[in-house]
Amino acid sequence: MAIISTDTKSYSHAPSLTVRSARGNRKALWAGRIVSGLAAAFMAMDGMVKVLQLPVAVEGTIKLGYPPGIVLRLGLIQVAMLALYLIPRTAVLGAILWTGYLGGAIATHVRLGNPLFTHVLSPTYVAAFLWCGLWLRDPRLRAILPFVSAKPDTVG
Repeated sequence: MAIISTDTKSYSHAPSLTVRSARGNRKALWAGRIVSGLAAAFMAMDGMVKVLQLPVAVEGTIKLGYPPGIVLRLGLIQVAMLALYLIPRTAVLGAILWTGYLGGAIATHVRLGNPLFTHVLSPTYVAAFLWCGLWLRDPRLRAILPFVSAKPDTVG
């Protein structure tokens, strides 16, 4: 089974009709769902620990230099961003908001002088999973960020 697309906006040298394998699209969709699911499960757990104000969340927040009263608000923000990320129509907005949130986490760990690979870069790993999963499951995002270079037109 093939899907015929007339989208030629990505490359100036593209033919008027391109044929893509539906099987490849299904594989990308399922891979994206799995990667997004792993990231979402991690973020859901982190958000719920904060919403429930479990001692581990309160202690961790205090160690990072934030007041304990912010834990619930952070958890609610995380749950709202996760909902946006999981809804296909708002997934890109959710990913953008998560990127900002995780950037703040990186800044916090840098400020505290925490270890690079375990603390400073761990939000980067989560953001990479969020974006990779979204890229795999959303063909619109793959069209904007194709990760392939167009061959330059030959002159002569």
